[in-house]
Amino acid sequence: MTGGRVRRFSPMHERRLSITVFVLFSSWLLALPFEGRLLSEIAGKHALDTGGLVIGAVAATAAGLLFWGFLIRSKKTARRLILCSTAICMILSAVFFAPPSALWNAALVTGSFFIAASITGWGYYFKSSAPKYERIKVAATGLIFSNILMIGLNVAAVHFSPYLGLALAMFFLGGSFLFALRLPPEDPPSSIPASTQPGTVPPDVAKPLALLCLFVLVITINSGLMYHVLNPSFSHLSSLASWYWALPYIAGLYLMLKFSRKIGRGYILYTAIAAIGLSFIAFMILDRSAFSYLVVNTLMLGACGACDLFWWSILGEMLDLSANPAKILGIGLSANVAGVFIGGVVGDLLIAAGLPDQSTTAIALSVVCATLVILPLLYRYLSVLLDDRAFYAALAEISPPAKEKQVSERLARLGGLSEREKEVAALLLHGKTYRRIAGELSISENTVKTHVKNIYGKCDIQSRGELIDLAFRENRHTP
Repeated sequence: MTGGRVRRFSPMHERRLSITVFVLFSSWLLALPFEGRLLSEIAGKHALDTGGLVIGAVAATAAGLLFWGFLIRSKKTARRLILCSTAICMILSAVFFAPPSALWNAALVTGSFFIAASITGWGYYFKSSAPKYERIKVAATGLIFSNILMIGLNVAAVHFSPYLGLALAMFFLGGSFLFALRLPPEDPPSSIPASTQPGTVPPDVAKPLALLCLFVLVITINSGLMYHVLNPSFSHLSSLASWYWALPYIAGLYLMLKFSRKIGRGYILYTAIAAIGLSFIAFMILDRSAFSYLVVNTLMLGACGACDLFWWSILGEMLDLSANPAKILGIGLSANVAGVFIGGVVGDLLIAAGLPDQSTTAIALSVVCATLVILPLLYRYLSVLLDDRAFYAALAEISPPAKEKQVSERLARLGGLSEREKEVAALLLHGKTYRRIAGELSISENTVKTHVKNIYGKCDIQSRGELIDLAFRENRHTP
């Protein structure tokens, strides 16, 4: 019985199940309550403005992410809430087959609040189904296929019937529920230091997490402006937008995943931030033709895809630093949704005041400048947190004699490294700073940095943390 359970719930099996669950409930979230095209098409049948409805739904999602993140404390609880919240949202979706009433607003707010339980609870499976450096693949896969299904729902709603789109969205929720029934309910062994108490965010994680949340909050204000200013300006192109809108976003996700190791996440992120600024400048100077829409949307959504996968991947790496991944994920994603909320409110105020497009562009460019100020500080704290915590956690598991032997043996098997690079790599694995390495080897710090760059390139890694993982992975699983 026990052996069968282990085989059934292998990491790869759990990963596929958890991604499937995430994709199915996220497609419903993106298409209906969260600024969804499906909702606007249903409301359009009744000549109803959805502005107030979606603002309330977005606010409820942000509140739910924080609430459930602090409440969920075990994988078993996470699974139960995923099942319950998915079933509740499926029932509430049926309200939109009826004419508009107060029930619509109640269903949107309640559904948005409860679906947040599925998202935060999914953090346990995000953590346990993949090692730290592969979670960017999990996040990218989930986001890409969620948006593909959302495109399908949008096309069904625009080109056929919004009620067909609604029925399909409910079908996806039903599938999410069925797949969630197969998720393993057991809590995985803790992968963080024993000194970390369940349900808390370690002090050395709090500041980088706060900075990351600030970055996410600020950069996604532009997403809110996009939903409430850019998109309505091209509402006459609904047929084109139904299928093209999310394609650049998917492309941005793929490019960040494909080239983040070769080029570096930072370079891609700076390019994406610049593209956001360019999209608003293009919006200001171009007309409202289909060509202009393609330019503005491609720049904006492609950049959003790259930015989203950047902070999703950072959150994924942070999950190992706390006993409660639901809290880390909930806090991070709430910052994203809060940014969309703020941008939406600002966008509505701009439209109500009748201000020109230049005002929107000025605000967007100010947001871009603010993110560029935050980013270097964020990188400094993240590099220390994600590399050093991984380093000390790895060394704590190995006795000094065994560590020396394992380092020597592992480095000997790493092909392609010169003798000097092996010396530098060994000192890196012992926690030496670049300055200490330079002193011990009687070389300059710049030479050390060059050797480190070559080591990372030959090993196809990006950080000291990944070098630790590469050097000690086999040792950790040896009986």
